[in-house]
Amino acid sequence: MISGRKIIVTDGNVEKALRKLKKKVTESGILQEVRDRMEYVKPTTKRKMKKGQARSRWRKFLRDQQLPPKQF
Repeated sequence: MISGRKIIVTDGNVEKALRKLKKKVTESGILQEVRDRMEYVKPTTKRKMKKGQARSRWRKFLRDQQLPPKQF
């Protein structure tokens, strides 16, 4: 499943190798695919979740556009 994802550790720098591995995994989308396959979500539920997320983004946008309350 993770074919072609190799990280070679040079100079014993494991932290750097882990960062590179994490970057490659996130760019390829493997982790997201595994999370999506863990549990089936019905299409109607997906639509409802997306609609709710859009609604919360819109509320946040409107909240940020308001003037601050008067301080007197």
